[in-house]
Amino acid sequence: MFEKVILKGTHVRLEPLSESHKEGLCQAISDGELWKLFVTFVPHLDDVESFVNDAYLAHQAGDGLAFAIIDETTNKVAGSTRFMRASLRNNRVEIGSTFLGKSFQKTKINTEAKLLMLAHAFEVLNLNRVEFLTDYLNTASRNAILRLGAKQEGILRNHMVMPNGRVRDSLLFSIIKNEWPSIKQNLEYKLA
Repeated sequence: MFEKVILKGTHVRLEPLSESHKEGLCQAISDGELWKLFVTFVPHLDDVESFVNDAYLAHQAGDGLAFAIIDETTNKVAGSTRFMRASLRNNRVEIGSTFLGKSFQKTKINTEAKLLMLAHAFEVLNLNRVEFLTDYLNTASRNAILRLGAKQEGILRNHMVMPNGRVRDSLLFSIIKNEWPSIKQNLEYKLA
């Protein structure tokens, strides 16, 4: 189901994550020392190889597809995102494990990356639902997901254990198929 495809927009190109992206990922992660963020799972520089390998294994298992986010202007790796936790029987997938280097945050890159992924999910894969999960304490991520047009569905209490041992509550958001046309129009408007 998750064929390795390149999704290309005006500002961003999503390439299936591979070994060739490791150095660029390290630079993006270093830009803001993203591994220090306690509200997300950004790999430490020492763990980037495992991060890429885990993405490969997840794809082989049919769980999804990880991307390197490439800034079209500089041709640099800006970060990573992925389709994950796929339930093909139920026509749904999660978009997550998204991070961007600090200098790429609050640009059009994340908006267009999500537009490309959502279009692929709803228009190519013909899914019914796309989910987003974030840490309850991650206000920036919550606001970014809401700006996409996703609806908050609820709180998953004591949902995950973070690397520092903190027990995390997660917020669940979704976009469903019949909402997609108006959300697509809004995202295109924001990018214009």
